[in-house]
Amino acid sequence: MHIQGMNWGMVEDLLTREDRCVLPLGCTEQHATLSLATDTLLAERVAREAAEGSGVPVFPALPYGITPTFAAYPGTLSLRVSTYLNLLDDLLSGLHAQGFRRILIVNGHGGNTPGQGWLGEWLARHPDARVQWHNWWNAPRTWAAVQRVDPLASHASWMENFPWTRLDGVPAPEERKPMVDVAALRQLPPVKVREVLGDGNYGGLHRRPDREMQLIWQEAVAETRALLERGWA
Repeated sequence: MHIQGMNWGMVEDLLTREDRCVLPLGCTEQHATLSLATDTLLAERVAREAAEGSGVPVFPALPYGITPTFAAYPGTLSLRVSTYLNLLDDLLSGLHAQGFRRILIVNGHGGNTPGQGWLGEWLARHPDARVQWHNWWNAPRTWAAVQRVDPLASHASWMENFPWTRLDGVPAPEERKPMVDVAALRQLPPVKVREVLGDGNYGGLHRRPDREMQLIWQEAVAETRALLERGWA
């Protein structure tokens, strides 16, 4: 149940019998040959498919996150950590004020994880709330499925290359890139990051067969659905 298909009265009625909702978090950043909105597209899609048939509303994905490392790639937009945490505070507090008490955050971008650490502060101020922070792509079952297919999987590589993140007419390179030294990369300014990283893929193939990707996606949706249904303390 996507919020864009509801009006305020429908949400008010829903809140008489349901206190769960899903808030996807994305980012707008370089993903090599893939869409700049890859993290946003994946977070919202896995959230919507996981909630399908449950009656739990899924809010639109927040399309901006924390990604200063990629600032030298045109189209990448980054929020300051302080801005991001204030934004999360406003969103979660707004949901709580309306009556949502169990909030599943489906995060699609690793750079957003300062929010996960901050979440304890928000929960201390809202002791009647329960919030799960779910990094969908590296959650245990989903990451195990990725590793079964190919252990060399990383940012902007094959593991994010789904039919809905590809761009028409943009071919995927055939090379299998060696893994970049991520720790060293994080010490560099954005211009140097682009020099070292090139197209933006951290390492691995750019694409794998869709039949393999579908198996991973099915696991991701099932794992997210399990949290929505049974993950509450």
